[in-house]
This record gives sequence, structure tokens and C-alpha cells, in this order.
Amino acid sequence: MDITLLWIPVTLAAAVAQTGRNALQRDLTAKIGTIGATQVRFLFGLPFAALFLVVALAATGESLPRPGEGFAGFLVVGALAQIAATALMLAAMRERAFSVVTAYLKTEPVLTALFAIAVIGDPVTGPMLAAIAVATAGVILVSHTPGKLTAGGLRPALLGLLAAAGFGLSAVGYRGAILAFEDGGFLVRASAALVAALLLQTAILLVYLALFDRRALVGSLREWRGSASAGFLGALASQFWFLGFALTSAANVRTLALVEVVFAQIVSRRLFAQATSRRELAGMALIVAGVGALLWKTV
Repeated sequence: MDITLLWIPVTLAAAVAQTGRNALQRDLTAKIGTIGATQVRFLFGLPFAALFLVVALAATGESLPRPGEGFAGFLVVGALAQIAATALMLAAMRERAFSVVTAYLKTEPVLTALFAIAVIGDPVTGPMLAAIAVATAGVILVSHTPGKLTAGGLRPALLGLLAAAGFGLSAVGYRGAILAFEDGGFLVRASAALVAALLLQTAILLVYLALFDRRALVGSLREWRGSASAGFLGALASQFWFLGFALTSAANVRTLALVEVVFAQIVSRRLFAQATSRRELAGMALIVAGVGALLWKTV
């Protein structure tokens, strides 16, 4: 298999790991709050990401890659956009319009494709955009309750779209940072970029929590076992996301990642005894169709 096609299995692995992390964070949220559970992916994920980098360097025999022109800018954009997007998402959730926010958040692949074209010149064809649109429509169908897409007014919808834009810009920023390294194979470049991003995000969030939300920080440390498990799965998911970004366009990765919605439905059905409606099944069929068309055009 052409090495560039590795983005497919690593993206699927990322989606599986992220689904597991989300399930663990669901339990942590009840114990330490939303902010405390959210920052676990950075603070507790960093040591595991550093370990992944050490293993990558040892396995390849390479040295740390040298950052080239634009690396710092792309990294800062990716890291800050991810933090901002998370904050916007949480603000939207506080509007008590969860289904609306989720639906708008899943417009991320379309926005990612647009950012990729504008910022780093990733090639995105018409058929690829059509496949992305079909998969995104499927996610919206799964995520929202009919007749309530505008529930809660304009504010939660706007916040959801801004959060989706932030996550899309973050993905493009990370791909730009990985490509900006002057040397190194895709494994080492992806691993090094992940560690650099988590270092920056951890420093920012530690300062923020120390100043404004010490209870959340202390709570995550008190629940260190659950936090460490979520941090590991978060770092593992991020490792695979970054590998995907090193191998193909951010739009391809984020569109294929929509299968996470299907995985989440399976987890909800099996672990939380939540039934799947016909509307959700139809939405998942659209996701599979869109993703299948994307793969057919890129493989």
C-alpha cells in the first residue's frame, strides 16, 4: 500500500480513541466540571505525547526535526484556535441548545476545506467538496432534533458555527506546522508538532486555571486515575490525528473523522442503553455514503 494511504487507518484509529476519551470525560465532567474535564486532554495528555515522540525517535533513528519558516505561526494558530473553539463550544452548550450546537459543530469539515484552500493551498476538488457536504448533512441529521435547528435563537447557532470554524482552522494550522518542518519523516514530524502544541496549550491553560478556576485544576489532580486514562486516550487520538495531517489534507482527515458519530452511536447504544431512531440511521447512512465517495476520489 502507498504510504500516503496510511491516513485512512490512522484517522479511523483516531476516531476510535477519541470516542473512548469522550466516554471517559463524560464521567469526569460529573465529578470535576466541564472545564476541569476538558483541560485533562492537554495537561494529562502531554506526558504520553512526549513518550510517543521518544518512541518515534528511537524507532526511526532520526533526530528532532528543525522548525522552518512559518512553523511557529502555524503552531500558535492551531493551538489557540483549538482552545478558542473549545471555549466557544462550551459557551454554546451553556445556552441549553446541545443538539443545535452539535449540528453546527459538525460543519467543521466544510470549513476546514475552505481554510485549507485559503491558508496552505491544499488541493480540494469539486467531487471532494460534494462528498464532504453529503457526510456533513448526515451528521447534522443525526445530531439535531427535527424542527429545532434554530432553537435557542441566533446566539447558540452563531457560537456553534464559530466553534466549528475554530476547530477547522486548528486542523489547518496543525497541518501547516507539520509541513513547515525542514526535515524528518512523517512520524517524527507529526509527533514533534503534537508535543509542541500540547506544551503551549498546557502552559496557557495552567495559567488560566491557576488564576480563575483552581477548583477545576485541583479536581483533575484529585481524580488522577480517570484523568490519566482520559489523557492517554486523548494523546493517542491526537497522535493519530497529527499523523493523518502529515499524510493528507486536513479536509480529508476531518471528513473521514465523521465516522466518529457512528462509533459514538454504537457506544451510546451499548454502554448507555440509548436507542437509535430511523432519522439517526438515515443520517449515519449519509455519513457512510459521503465518506465512501471521498475515499473513492482520493484512494
